[in-house]
This record gives sequence, structure tokens and C-alpha cells, in this order.
Amino acid sequence: MSRSFRIDPGGRLSGILRVPGDKSISHRSVMLGAIAEGVTDVTGFLEGADAISTMNVFRALGVRIDGPREGRVTVHGAGMHGLRGAAGPLDCGNAGTAMRLLIGLLAGQRFESTLVGDESLSHRPMRRVAEPLAAMGARIETAAGCPPVRILPAQALHGIRYAMPVASAQVKSALLLAGLYAQGETTVIEPAPTRDHTERMLEAFGVSLGREGAAVTLRGGQALRACTIDVPADISSAAFFLVGASIAPGSELLLEHVGINPTRTGVIEILRRMGADISLRNPRQAGGEPVADLQVRAAALRGIEVPPELVALAIDEFPALFVAAACAEGRTVVTGAAELRVKESDRIAVMADGLQALGVRATPTPDGMVIEGRGGEAGVFAPGVVAAHADHRIAMSFAMAGLRARGALTIRDTLNVGTSFPGFETLARTAGLRIEGRGEDA
Repeated sequence: MSRSFRIDPGGRLSGILRVPGDKSISHRSVMLGAIAEGVTDVTGFLEGADAISTMNVFRALGVRIDGPREGRVTVHGAGMHGLRGAAGPLDCGNAGTAMRLLIGLLAGQRFESTLVGDESLSHRPMRRVAEPLAAMGARIETAAGCPPVRILPAQALHGIRYAMPVASAQVKSALLLAGLYAQGETTVIEPAPTRDHTERMLEAFGVSLGREGAAVTLRGGQALRACTIDVPADISSAAFFLVGASIAPGSELLLEHVGINPTRTGVIEILRRMGADISLRNPRQAGGEPVADLQVRAAALRGIEVPPELVALAIDEFPALFVAAACAEGRTVVTGAAELRVKESDRIAVMADGLQALGVRATPTPDGMVIEGRGGEAGVFAPGVVAAHADHRIAMSFAMAGLRARGALTIRDTLNVGTSFPGFETLARTAGLRIEGRGEDA
């Protein structure tokens, strides 16, 4: 059985919402809590399939984890060298973040592990993690660069200085986690800023890091101490509602307790440059991460050339931003976003196909897209059917397109929405989106 969305046209978004907890921080809270000394208490944990997959992997590695119950998770740390080899393959489901970070963390263990995933994850590239780890002394085998990934017992890892060819928080994080088990220092140099949740959380667990410009350095052999983590609402999940409320006339929405880590707020900056009316209220700190309430009102958007320095800071939000661009007046040009081609789907190709199917002029390029916006028209999107290709962000982005459609939209293959946003249909319907989820034969 698969699942689809039907979106009836029109409507507006209003009210006060809190979207689920940040997926990136939820993953990391379990991973670092598992290798820490003591008990880590987590609140606001994302109870989606991806984060649950991470939790189940560490249970298979011998870590006691209680929950989740209403966003509360308790991780009984096993210490740096307390993980045990699993009885079988470790199933990461659809969680690419979990798999890439686990490769780094498991590279320094004394036992063998095999990481597997679902059909989508089994086609995602892992070589860009495995190759720099091999330079540290890790022994990693892949299936032509993709999962399954076999990690052989480490002999002795050593720190390296690695300049990443492509900006990637996942690659950076994998190397830092391996660096905990390496002799000497591990330095990662970024070509452009990426999310720094791993660095922030390592410091919360008592790990000392060095930062100098685009470089972050970690000395191996440091122990982690358990702490308390309050997971903010995920700005990537909030992005769908930021776009929806921006494009639907008459909308006004308040999104509560959203993480506004400066390495994640590219989506806000890009939308503001397009003319969006987004304001931050009650900025504060929660568990070492900056948070705020985001107020967004409908606005007339205009097409822009997205500044290259903002691309890495909004990489996961581009499917929603492409929908915003279609509703803007004039041309939007995105370059430097080749990373989108190796996500849960090829998000450049899939979004271009879907936009074209709905009557939008969208031209894919090797590293981005050119979209001719139709902001002057009330009905930007023609009625029709689009395929989400089991990609949760594609599905939710096209759901928001229904707010400016001339007829009903059907979005197929939406089952994986639960990996990052459990309860999306209900919350979106509460806000005013005319959405209905339907089961259908596979």
C-alpha cells in the first residue's frame, strides 16, 4: 500500500502552530548520548521514522534508550568504548543523515558493523564519507559507493586535515565523530558554511573544539559527559508553512519555538529577499541552540538570483523555495545546489518535472534551476498529478502549491512524509490547507 495527498485549491493559512522537533538535532542527541558517560535527557524529540531508526540502531548496539513518550527520550550512555557489535545489519531506514554520521562514529569501533537502508537510501552516495575516513585509517566497504556499508574493526585511526570539496554538514559531522576515536587532531575545512549542530552538541557534551575561519578542529580521545537537550522545532518543517503563508493571500501564521541556528536560516533570508513578510519574536536560547517564534504574513514575492553563500544554508528547504519561486513575479535563478541531486531523490529533476506538470516554466540545470514565476496570476498551478518519488520534502512542498492552484492537485507516493513530519496532514489541515490523505494500491 502506498499513499497520496489530494489538495483542493485555494484557502489560506492562519493560527498558531508548533511543528515537530528538529530532525538533525534529534539524530545527534541519541548518537552523542549513546557514547557519553551518564544519562542524557532529551525533550522535544522528533518522533518520526528517521529519528526512530537512529534510536533502534543504538539499541541494537547495546544502548538502553527509554521513550519516546510525548517527545521525551532518556539515553543511558554506554561511554566512548561501551558500544557492542550488533547481531545483524543495522537498519537506517530512510535516514541518510543517520547512516552517514554512523559511518564516522562506527569507524573507530573494535567490532564490525553493516549499515543498510530502504530502497531510496540504498541508492544514495556514501563514498564521499568513506573516502576521507579511509584516509584516517578506517576500513569501509560499499556497494559501488552506495549502501550496504560494511565497516570493519578499526586498527588505529589517526587525525587528518581535510578540505571538503563540497559543503556538507553530514560529511563534516562524520569526520568529527571519527575524530573522537583518532590519535591526534582532526581538522575539517568547509568551502561554505553548513549547519553546525554537531559542533554545538559536542561542546554541550563537554568536548573541546577549535574554530578558525572555515576550519573546525577536534582532538581525539576526549570523553563525553551526559547533558540535557531541548530540541527546538525544525526550521526545515517550518519552511513549508513559511512558504504556504507567504504565497496564500490573507494568510497570517505564528510558528512557535523554531530553531534559528544561523547555519540553518538561509530559507528565511532567501524568502525575505523575495519580499516575504517574516519576523522573529521572542528570540531566546534552548539547549545551546537559538530559537524564536516566527510570524509570517502573505506578501507579493518577486523572483531573485539566490546568492551562492545562502545555498548551503537552505539546502533542505529548496523544494519549498521552488514552489515560492513559481508564485513570485519574475525569474528566480538557483545555482551551486548540486547537492540536491543526491538527497532522498534527485530534487532538482523531480521538482522540475512536477512544476512543469503543473504548468510552470522550470528549467533544471546541473546545479540548480531557473523558474519563471507567475506571481501576477491568482491560479499559478494547473490542476494535475505529480509524483513525490517517496521524498517527504517533495510531497510537502507540492502540498503547499495547492494554495495557489486552479484545481485539485494529487501528489503520489507520500508515505515517507512520516520520516520527518509525523502529523503533517492534521497540522496543515488545522492551519487551513485543504488536504486529504488517501491510501492507494502500490
